[in-house]
Amino acid sequence: MAEHDGERAFDFLRTNYRPPKPRKTGLTEIRGPYYTPMGKRYLQDILETMGDYIDSLKFAGGSFTLMPRAAVRELIDLCHEHQVLVSTGGFMEYVLRQSEDAVHKYIRECKELGFDIIEISCGFITIPVEDWLRLVECVKAAGLKPKPEIGIQFGAGGATSAEELEAEGTRDPAWAIGQAKRLLDAGAEVIMIESEGITENVKVWRTGVVAKFAGALGIEHLMFEAADPEVFTWYVKNYGPRVNLFVDHSQIVQLECVRSGIWGTKSVWGRIMTYGDENG
Repeated sequence: MAEHDGERAFDFLRTNYRPPKPRKTGLTEIRGPYYTPMGKRYLQDILETMGDYIDSLKFAGGSFTLMPRAAVRELIDLCHEHQVLVSTGGFMEYVLRQSEDAVHKYIRECKELGFDIIEISCGFITIPVEDWLRLVECVKAAGLKPKPEIGIQFGAGGATSAEELEAEGTRDPAWAIGQAKRLLDAGAEVIMIESEGITENVKVWRTGVVAKFAGALGIEHLMFEAADPEVFTWYVKNYGPRVNLFVDHSQIVQLECVRSGIWGTKSVWGRIMTYGDENG
């Protein structure tokens, strides 16, 4: 860990138990540069104050391809100082449209820069499941962690309007669950669940789809995209403080207040609890 006294302020007040890093459950991934630029000084402030609660940082929209190589490496190194893993985000689908050679170069470059996780998403494109499995193997062979992203919405990503997505249609959740099972069997540790079509850009949340994923795959194998306070509050309220969530970096304090049980809206205040710790 980066140097600090390690003592939480007001530690005489009870909060919900949080396992130390590296955690297996209750993972929080934050979005890095996308909606706002993020340099090392900005990121350092986030990590020095809330780094204990952040498990990984995810670049979005291929933002790292627009930045100086040295700046990307600085951000990654800073994350590692705070035991925070770094993910590429779902940029693989852009690379896939280039060539197979580009995919291998992309994976090598990610390894050289110090990335830990390569997300494999196909929100805008459709590829055979067998090709997903090949990509998982390629990422693993490079010594990196593959994190496939699956969902039920065709054309998910890029803040497409609800009307456009509704016209695209959705997949059967059973098909996505079957796909996720094969990806987990191939060595993926966690599957990212795309929010569009479930809680994002829909007229009514499809919470039943979340229940199907959780029941079939186990909550510990899933990370839910929940970059909206109402959404991540709902997940913690319904699946407990150890649910794995992806949020914007600006929401890390608010999310952790809900996870820890110290604050929240009327519907969750005083209701989010843990009993003991992992040993009792």
